[in-house]
Amino acid sequence: MSKPITDKEQQVTYLKERLEIFLEVLDAIDPETTELEDIDRLIQMMDDLEDKMEQFNAREQ
Repeated sequence: MSKPITDKEQQVTYLKERLEIFLEVLDAIDPETTELEDIDRLIQMMDDLEDKMEQFNAREQ
């Protein structure tokens, strides 16, 4: 398992990179052929981002 990110700047960079990946996946989806599993994956990606933000915020307090 990797070491927790505690530096604020690294946390922001990590979140930006993850958000960029999400946006790339979202852009690549064809609405005509998207299946429920694809939508579930997008929702899971957003949930993971939210969880990570909460973890980072908890470390600051």
